[in-house]
Amino acid sequence: MKKDLKVHFSSKSDNWETPQDLFDALDKEYDFQWDACADSNNTKTPGCYYDEKDNALIQDWHRTAEVFWMNPPYSMLKEFLKKAYEESQLGCTVVCLIPSRTDTVAWHTYVMKAYKILLVKGRIKFGGSKNSAPFPSAIIVFKPGNHIPIIESFDLKNVK
Repeated sequence: MKKDLKVHFSSKSDNWETPQDLFDALDKEYDFQWDACADSNNTKTPGCYYDEKDNALIQDWHRTAEVFWMNPPYSMLKEFLKKAYEESQLGCTVVCLIPSRTDTVAWHTYVMKAYKILLVKGRIKFGGSKNSAPFPSAIIVFKPGNHIPIIESFDLKNVK
């Protein structure tokens, strides 16, 4: 991989904290009950989250809550997209903030089965970061059932 492209796939940390204003805008629409990938410092649903110790990939999400927020560790993106999709088919809604990597197997295997794909206009500035992310992002909504995804633009300027 070329040196200048490594930043797009690097992961100095898997803890890309969701900006509060972005979460709040989505929470107004979805009323999140549980944070699928968090810790006590960055959860968006205090007291209701899976942390690394809980290992969200082995939990039965659909038995825990109806509506999940998920900003997964990007080093395990495929595994978490698979889990989000599978849990949606068991009855819950999962809203995911992920890098927009439309050329990947995970995108075509799971994201293209989503209810909705929101392509983020602009670059997200994750919590605690001085600069915006060096990659584009997407918000993916998984709901029960088979879908041809609704694809829309999501302008970050509208969440402030």
